Amino acid sequence: MSELLGPILLFAVFIIFFIVLPQQKKNKQEKAFDKALKKGDKVITKSGLHGKVLELNDTTFVLETGAGKMKFERSAISIEMSSKLNAPVVKK
Repeated sequence: MSELLGPILLFAVFIIFFIVLPQQKKNKQEKAFDKALKKGDKVITKSGLHGKVLELNDTTFVLETGAGKMKFERSAISIEMSSKLNAPVVKK
């Protein structure tokens, strides 16, 4: 039994450092992004739709696009793509 304890502990440490901790970090970033979201922000949905936030509710938001206004779930916002869209441009 003690021969198995080492690999089991090693596997547990691997799971914690490479799966659990990165997921917690991502969840924290998503919550911070969601709190900072406000009317007028430009966002991209996970389906690739670009637009400007017109209304924010607890679970939904209204997005103004070239085609008109659309209502989405807040979880439909792509945090990675929206962050890149709103990132300041760095000049060389």
